[in-house]
Amino acid sequence: MGKTRRMMSAGLVGAALALTLAAPARAGETPTAATPDARSAPTAGTRTAPAADTGPAPAADTGPAPAVDAWPAPAADRSPAPAAGRRHAPALGWRLTPTGTDARFRGLAAVDRRTAWAAGSKGTVLRTTDGGRSWRNVSPPGAEGLEFRDVEAFDARRAVVLAIGEGEASRVLRTTDGGATWTESFRNTDPRAFYDCMTFFDHRNGLAMSDPVDGKYRILSTRDGGRSWRVLPDAGMPDALPGEAGFAASGQCLVSAGPRDVWLATGGAAAARVLHSADRGLTWTVTASPIPAGDPARGVFGLAFRDRAHGLAVGGDYRKDQPSPRAAAVTSDAGRTWRAPAAPPPAYRSGVAWLPYGRTSALAVGPTGTDLTTDGGRTWRTVDAGSYDTVDCTPDGSCWASGEQGRVARLARG
Repeated sequence: MGKTRRMMSAGLVGAALALTLAAPARAGETPTAATPDARSAPTAGTRTAPAADTGPAPAADTGPAPAVDAWPAPAADRSPAPAAGRRHAPALGWRLTPTGTDARFRGLAAVDRRTAWAAGSKGTVLRTTDGGRSWRNVSPPGAEGLEFRDVEAFDARRAVVLAIGEGEASRVLRTTDGGATWTESFRNTDPRAFYDCMTFFDHRNGLAMSDPVDGKYRILSTRDGGRSWRVLPDAGMPDALPGEAGFAASGQCLVSAGPRDVWLATGGAAAARVLHSADRGLTWTVTASPIPAGDPARGVFGLAFRDRAHGLAVGGDYRKDQPSPRAAAVTSDAGRTWRAPAAPPPAYRSGVAWLPYGRTSALAVGPTGTDLTTDGGRTWRTVDAGSYDTVDCTPDGSCWASGEQGRVARLARG
């Protein structure tokens, strides 16, 4: 969902992040990175929903995460990074929150510094309204067999979740009472369709995308906040490449910015491409990215746009035994062209988000770590080794990440 970002010095944000995220993790906060689970691998073009994760529950947290206020906006934004021994901006780092589940959360919607939703395997949906101190299980009844891979939330009461899979496994459910009750608003009846991601332009207008049907990506549209959906005509959709599909890895293969612009990420084919529509999905253009392609496990996995022009793409090869030397790309012209970073992330990354303050800082996450850029995606460096699948930040200054084994973390001041 497009969000207006408040401004902060990119240098200050980068310095604060580097000071803490590069430091050794405290017990219970950022465990050693885990390897991807082949049972939940998000293979493009594979039309079978991954099996539910069955690993053991994570170790109990030693206590609830303390409340964290929004990052303070400095009076001036030209301050150099603090020298050793001098006072510096509050340090920041990932802090795990106690979810009480071992579900894998590839869907994440951060509303504000107190409210966030997570959606994942085994039909699990969680919600917090106290900054992650506690999570309430608000899973839809009877959804245990569904794989939720995306969630879009408007506030603490209204949210829409997407389940993936072939045929009727692809569904959309919505709640207007904080998850106390759910209504199924869409169930796919076409066995050829496999829905991967969704996005909302505002609280009423949104889209969901399916892997190609009859050679073209299928787009669902809603104009009433997800109460009803209709398939858009595909006359303005470019042909898909042989073997091309989306990755249901982080809820970021379909993203929007502003009232009409939307982007779709692809993989599994000869080129890793990004499609762009400036009219809410009616007509599309397509551009190849420099992210590795040529295999069903390679492509663009996640996108983030801070406005309608400036965007980031992350991906690579999700297989743990395969390198991903060019796992990111950057655009400044709405996706008409994509450039490879001078120093990309060192491995596959599935999720990416612009930091809430500043115009040049962002985080990318994946099973082997978190990377930081402070120059708009031109260079990245690894700052954390924890395993996360997706990341989301809010306008009021909070960032959240989620992933396997019930992991949901918040970027917090130390």
